[in-house]
Amino acid sequence: MKRVYIETYGCQMNEYDTEIIKTILKRHHYHFTESPEEAEVVFLNTCSVRENAHQKVQQRINTLKQLRKTKKGLVLGVLGCMAQNLRDELLDEKVGVDVVAGPDSYKKLPEMLSHVIGEGKKESDFKLSEYETYSDIFPEREGGVNAWIAVMRGCDNFCTFCVVPYTRGRERSRDPFNVLEEVKTLASKGFKQITLLGQNVNSYRFDKYDFADLIEMVSQVDGIRRIRFTSPHPKDFPEKLIEVVANNDKACKHIHLPLQAGNDRILELMNRTYTQREFLDLVDYMRSKIPGLVLTTDVIVGFPTETEEEFQDTLEVMRRVEFDAAFMFKYSERQHTIASRKYPDDVSEEDKTSRITRLVELQKKIALKKNQQHVGQVFDVLVEGQGKKPNQLLGRNDGNKIVVFPDNGAKVGDFVRVKINEVTSNTLMGEPID
Repeated sequence: MKRVYIETYGCQMNEYDTEIIKTILKRHHYHFTESPEEAEVVFLNTCSVRENAHQKVQQRINTLKQLRKTKKGLVLGVLGCMAQNLRDELLDEKVGVDVVAGPDSYKKLPEMLSHVIGEGKKESDFKLSEYETYSDIFPEREGGVNAWIAVMRGCDNFCTFCVVPYTRGRERSRDPFNVLEEVKTLASKGFKQITLLGQNVNSYRFDKYDFADLIEMVSQVDGIRRIRFTSPHPKDFPEKLIEVVANNDKACKHIHLPLQAGNDRILELMNRTYTQREFLDLVDYMRSKIPGLVLTTDVIVGFPTETEEEFQDTLEVMRRVEFDAAFMFKYSERQHTIASRKYPDDVSEEDKTSRITRLVELQKKIALKKNQQHVGQVFDVLVEGQGKKPNQLLGRNDGNKIVVFPDNGAKVGDFVRVKINEVTSNTLMGEPID
């Protein structure tokens, strides 16, 4: 029995894919360990979205190669988006990687490993499928309160900064009844919360069913208390989906709505297909339909040719919308994207750093202001585990905000009513009132 160690980098979809990989390999009698030193096979399941993920993986490969001095025959593999996007570099003999496989090739891993281990061959596969959704594999999960479920794979949007259409292929959606079967399995194992995943979930469609239909169907499963989803695209956010979030008690009143930039020219260069005005109108409509809606976002600063004046438009949108939280990044060029071919990365590192610093400072103030509005409110908090301090529990409310409170004996997966009495920009703190 060969032992496998796997590290995961990047988004929730990668976390879900790691669960799929583990399930496939367990079916072929592989065993998983908690450290690379105990393994005969080490996999890195990778991301290509951000530069820091690339750098981390490259450094990790170099570190793991040192293990071969004490573990002869150690198999090193790179999987996922980075494997798909940087296949030529990773296949270079000097890199020292034995297995390279893209996101649609995970079912081939047992055969690939048998060739590497038995014959000493290097193996790779990068074919992108028009049909693969891994719907025949329900990942084995080992406890927890939230389970990720990929309801679709790939993306058809072709934002110019994004590599996903090239690493994960075109959009294809899973049969909703297959999704329901997985949800029921998870509910029977005690999971209370489901997060539905896709690069653009509001494009989900299978026969007559759309994403709003899918949420309604999932909400009928006994035992599931909360349904989250990520990520939608502002360009095609249907009214039907907004109505479901507003009216279905199990649909969390939190929407992650990526802005990326607040200037129309930059949005056009990014191929986001909406304007600043259209984005703001959508936010206003959502808030009119969903009282207390928690909004979070993604923002990129320093996209090619972005001027200081255009960056100011992004700051103005952030002030206008007042997102509860934001993931903020400096633009980093990704190989094989439209932007890398068409737009020189001409904004200086100094300007990018200045802009991200100011954006982060603004968002911290906004987040603190938004959280201060929760003081005195009572939330149902789904307990996720211990807090950082002794005798403290940590969980999340419906809006996906972290809540910490004194340990009252509740267990992971329990719901506790907590009254908020203190906040920071990142955390709500309170007392259980049950």
